Formats: sequence, C-alpha cells, structure tokens
Amino acid sequence: MKILVLNCGSSSIKYQLFDMSSGVVLAKGIVEKIGLKGSFLKNERFDGDKVKLEGEILDHQSGIEYLLGLMISKKRGVIKNLNEIDAIGHRLVHGGETFQGSCYLDDITIKGVEDCSDLAPLHNPANLKGIYAMRTLLPDVPQVGVFDTSFHQTMPDYSFMYALPYSLYKKYGIRRYGFHGTSHSYVSKRACEILNVDYSSKKIITCHLGNGASITAIKNGKSLDTSMGLTPVEGLIMGTRSGDIDAGALTLIMEKEEIDYSSLNTLLNKHSGVLGISGISSDMREVESAAEEGDERAVLALKMYDYRVKKYIGAYAAAMGGVDLLIFTGGIGENGCETRENICKDFEFLGLEFDKQANEGVRGKEMIISRKESKVIVMIIPTNEEFVIASDTKTIVEKRTEKK
Repeated sequence: MKILVLNCGSSSIKYQLFDMSSGVVLAKGIVEKIGLKGSFLKNERFDGDKVKLEGEILDHQSGIEYLLGLMISKKRGVIKNLNEIDAIGHRLVHGGETFQGSCYLDDITIKGVEDCSDLAPLHNPANLKGIYAMRTLLPDVPQVGVFDTSFHQTMPDYSFMYALPYSLYKKYGIRRYGFHGTSHSYVSKRACEILNVDYSSKKIITCHLGNGASITAIKNGKSLDTSMGLTPVEGLIMGTRSGDIDAGALTLIMEKEEIDYSSLNTLLNKHSGVLGISGISSDMREVESAAEEGDERAVLALKMYDYRVKKYIGAYAAAMGGVDLLIFTGGIGENGCETRENICKDFEFLGLEFDKQANEGVRGKEMIISRKESKVIVMIIPTNEEFVIASDTKTIVEKRTEKK
C-alpha cells in the first residue's frame, strides 16, 4: 500500500509518500509560499535525488497538483500513475472532544473537523484545504485524519479543566487539549520497544522540544497531563510563543500598549518566546552562539528555556508518583546536547544519573544518555509523526475495506 501523508499549513504543504510494504519513503518535500511571491517546491527522492522547482502556486490545490505531477514525472517521479496512491493521511491539529482517535474522512467527519476550527483558527482551516483539494483531485482515494489532540483525550478532568466558570467549558469547550500527540505517542512507544519493557506499566515523560514545544506525562500507556492547552501557546517557552503567562499581564499589556485582541495574539505567537527574550532569533543555534559570545539576553533566554522544561519534568514526576523514562525528541530535543544536559542537572534526587559522555555530540540518533545505574532511563528518540499518520491511515483503510 502506498500512502501520501499531507501536513497543510496556511501557506505550505509538507508531504511524504510511503510504500508501506517496504517501509520506504519514496518521496518527501515541501511546497512553500503558497499564494505569495516566490512560491516553490522542494522534493527529495528515496535515492537522494533532490530538486527545487519555482513557479506560481496560487492555492493549496495548485500546490498539490504540482507535487502529484512531480511524483509521476518521467525524470523525477517515483510512481507510474496516480492510481498507485492507495490512501491519503492528513495531519489535523485540533479534534476537540469530538475525535478520540484517527478517523476515516467522509462528509460527517469533515463537518466535525470544520466545527473544531474555532478552537484552532490558525490550523484547522489550513488542514482542511488539503482535504478539499484531494476530494477534487483524487475523489476515489480514501482519506484519513490523524489529530494532534487525540492522544491526550485520556487526560482526566482534573488535569484538563481550567479554573474558569464551568459554563464556559460547556458552552465553548474551553479546556486543555494538548498537541504533538502523534509525536509523544510514537517516541514513548518506540523507547519501550527498544528497551523491551511493558509500555502499559511505565511512567514516562516525553519532551518534544522544537520551535513549538510541549511535555507530556504518560502513565501506564495513557496521557495524564500535557503542557500545551486550549491552544499551542500554553506551557513551555518556545521559539516565538510565550508559553505560560499570568493572564493579568495580558490585560495590562492591552491597556498600556492600547492594542486589540489580534495584536495581542500576534505578540504572544510571533514575537515572544526565545525570540522575544533574546532579541536575536527564534533559532536556538543562533541564540547559543550569541550566548557563547557573552550576550546577556541570549544567556537569559537559554536559562529561562531550560528552567521551564525542568520545572515541568519535576511537576509531572510528582503527578505520576515518580518517573521511569525521560525522552527527548523534536529538533532541539534530538540535537541540543547542552540543552539536554542543562535540563537533566540536579535530578539525582529522582534517581536520574545523567551520562555526559554518552550525550556529547549526539544528534538525531536513538540513544540512551543515562548511566547504567540510573533509576530513570534518559533517551533520545527522533520523532516520526509522518510514519504514525501513515500507519493509522493504513489500519483504518484496511479495516474499512474488510467490512465491505
């Protein structure tokens, strides 16, 4: 079975074409600047062939037509015709309380995704564009939606509720939903697979650290708590997002700066986080370089970033009554040696014995970075959200075919 995985943003489309029988990614790439000047498609084939194609890409349907055309081209293609694509899997950000897991996309479920758009106005409408485009371009190919939020639907009410009037939860669904669910699910299960331990009996903390970042407490195979909330702004300090902040500070900023909701939203999502503190960049590598040269704000940004992660780890260890396994993933989690070391400092009271030598220089590789005598195993597990989406898509389509 060949499955095309799509992750549609407001002006971009990330994609991968999987051959599930062999486990090979036949092609992967991104379409960027959709509807803007300088649109382009970057594609990498399974044999290492790479190409960047520039052209006018007015909308998502045009972008998908472009990438499908590339896949069947004689020079750059990986399939003979589009009939070889057996299913399409979509990354969908928000499923609210409606979607407890991945689902087959038909008229009813698509309407359900549309109804969740109020909860993720920056994400769900963009995700839906990919679904609409595929219904037009490949109407007979089954589509499946895989939600960032569904893994966290096991959280108990005392974990996901906010201390606001209960009526607001009932009327608008205002509660913690959490995100990066496919990543947290994949890396936690993969770690237990490597260690050959029972996933359903372990206390695990997964740290997805990238430009967007979140931490999840997984107890006995289920998400107990997670740092992101109603939206991806809550929780850790991120590249450009503020993370946790006193709500009173927001009303004060609006009053003093005389800005409206839209401007405040932009401030929290685009101009805060590591970028806002350092004044240099949202890219951790650039901030680390500045810190090495003695830039005080860069040093502060790094200290704040690491401290916030450390605080959440401690809180989740307390919430679960201990921790067996601590996992780092995401761009920073997989590649940031110093970040991992700084976060793991002073956790000896939990029985965590960090191995500096094992950690040094490790980037994007599955690795244990705790000492043999450590009661808490610390691991790096590169995430593979696209594979999870492809696997869920395969399972759902095959089950649906069997029923017919």
